[in-house]
Amino acid sequence: MPMVAPYYSADMVRKLPDDGNRYETVRGELLVTPAPRAWHQELVGRCYESLRAYVRTQAVGHVLLSPADISWGPDTLVQPDVFVVNRAQARTWEWRHMTALLLAVEVLSPASARADRFSKRRLYQDVGVATYWIVDPDAQMVEIWTPGDVTPAVPAGTLVWHPAGATAPFEINLRELFREL
Repeated sequence: MPMVAPYYSADMVRKLPDDGNRYETVRGELLVTPAPRAWHQELVGRCYESLRAYVRTQAVGHVLLSPADISWGPDTLVQPDVFVVNRAQARTWEWRHMTALLLAVEVLSPASARADRFSKRRLYQDVGVATYWIVDPDAQMVEIWTPGDVTPAVPAGTLVWHPAGATAPFEINLRELFREL
């Protein structure tokens, strides 16, 4: 007899214990990842710092880090590593109002790679997240996804993001992003 995986709602996930794991649900599928590696956290910090400096000069959104409670329905709750949200929604300081993500960034770790590349990517595309970056620390590359893409763009030297309303694009050299300490 086949085993059926339980269905998890966002409310069920919010009630799970604070045990050091990250719990998310995408269309009822529970995603559990342990604490990430230090290299993962370093890359999250580099993306956050660079994007925060950029949006301050361009006034095109507000940059936040997880943990977060981003949800587009009763069976969806995700925590992008770094994300840029519409400023009007950010000003509410309520996760439930933050649904217009201009950019979502996930840094891969061994435990999150499948969910980040498939479940969450498809979700972000379906709900209209304008741009989704998958940062791969091991391959030292970034995949760029937009809602209609069937394959990602993979920049070679510089990662560029030019959101609507910005007068200049965000740019970061990939060698600088992946540099050693």
